[in-house]
Amino acid sequence: MEPKRPSIPMQIQAFRRRGWRSRWPWALAAVVVALLLIWLVSRSPGESTPRTSAPAGETPVAGPPWQMGNPEGRFTLTLYGDLECPFCQTYFPVLKRWVSGNADVALQWHHLPLAAHEPAASAEARLAECAGEAGGHAAFWQAVEWVYGHTRSDGQGLPEGQRYPDLTPAIEQCLVSERPDAPIRTQTAEATNSGVTATPSLRLHDRQTGKAILLQGPIEGDALLSAMDMLSATDNTAEPAHELPANTSRQ
Repeated sequence: MEPKRPSIPMQIQAFRRRGWRSRWPWALAAVVVALLLIWLVSRSPGESTPRTSAPAGETPVAGPPWQMGNPEGRFTLTLYGDLECPFCQTYFPVLKRWVSGNADVALQWHHLPLAAHEPAASAEARLAECAGEAGGHAAFWQAVEWVYGHTRSDGQGLPEGQRYPDLTPAIEQCLVSERPDAPIRTQTAEATNSGVTATPSLRLHDRQTGKAILLQGPIEGDALLSAMDMLSATDNTAEPAHELPANTSRQ
């Protein structure tokens, strides 16, 4: 049975109109001018105009971890992925479509380049990290999608001479540095220490109950909805973490 998914509350700003009376036009003008002068004097020299805040619901730029979907949603779906994994390559567009159709889910990437796919897997992970560093969440996922769309997979890497079309000086500077290596190493170690050794693997976390389920393999949408339903029905007083044993091994 498809679980009932709560709607996403929207931030609504209320604007109140004020009717200005013409009773004291000169007094009002004087007050406005005085306030403007005070503001101009109080501004620090060289202070720039504040940037307009991002629209409500827009994914913040800071990362990693890199997310797609609703960052304020009840569920976080972590994908343990390898950019050279052929099963991940096939599954990623399917999972992306599923997430786009479930407004209460955020998809989060977790690097897990397998030894059998090196060095191509880590090289492509570095590209995605640098794209994210330079352009934020959307740029990270764009790089992931591009790699999956062009790699020969299974450790063979990109075709000879194939270059990322959106390469920028910022991405190039990042690639020659060691910055992208840290999150890749950290996330790989975290996955291994938690017993995740196959890709793709998924961890569905209910932010409201604190419960989580770990699944291996390309899980279909109906199964993910059932998992969401189960986590939603879980008693909050139960243990804060729950993982299902893997019944599928993918590489």
